[in-house]
Amino acid sequence: MDIVYFAWVRERIGLPKERVETQAVTVMDLVTELKAREPRYEAAFADISALRVALDQELSEFDAPLEGVREVAFFPPMTGG
Repeated sequence: MDIVYFAWVRERIGLPKERVETQAVTVMDLVTELKAREPRYEAAFADISALRVALDQELSEFDAPLEGVREVAFFPPMTGG
């Protein structure tokens, strides 16, 4: 699946997008896999309360299942104005 990173998440990881093979069942499982990769992922996902996630461009939750999902996007909360 494709993973897309926005704003400071992209800055910490150093990539705007990547394709990963995963056995993760939920978004949180995916985060756990990513955090175990390298310190830069650990830093990016250190406080998931400061993150939002979208699955196939639909805002979702971290306990959402990944079955059939093609794209996961991580980004900080957005503010209007």
